[in-house]
Amino acid sequence: MVETAKYDVVQSDGEFEIRRYHKMIVATTDNMGGSGFNRLFRYITGSNKSKSKIEMTSPVITSEKIAMTSPVISTSDDMSFVAPSEYTMETMPVPTDSKVKISEIPEKYMTTIRFRGFAWRDSVKKQTDKLQKWLNDNKLTAKGPPVLMQYNPPFVPGFLRRNEIGIEIEYEA
Repeated sequence: MVETAKYDVVQSDGEFEIRRYHKMIVATTDNMGGSGFNRLFRYITGSNKSKSKIEMTSPVITSEKIAMTSPVISTSDDMSFVAPSEYTMETMPVPTDSKVKISEIPEKYMTTIRFRGFAWRDSVKKQTDKLQKWLNDNKLTAKGPPVLMQYNPPFVPGFLRRNEIGIEIEYEA
């Protein structure tokens, strides 16, 4: 079982959750042409200055080019791997590929909706629309674009796959 990004569920409402994600370190690259996964995979399997192997974690996070109902629109096409919790900015291996960037994401609150199956564009859009409607109905303000979080390796059958759409929100604990 792989390590998963750490979060606490703050509120549940059926299929929707508000979560407080802990601070995390991520390796990010552009995913233009679908090359992001391979670039990040090379990085964690030793294509870095110390030739260190980094354990795979979940989820793999990709930005979504889906217009929000609020004024925020995602224009990026990034993919990120979350570093295992034992790493800090100082101990993360330095990438040899200049397209891989290491950054620290501060604690944040996100709304999420979980779904099974393959994350085809139409299913991602349907789940994103449901989550955005729930945000609007609950008068929550988005702070960022939707992201797709995928938790399983490519060989896992669709009916067993865990996917989520998440949107960062303004939230007072």
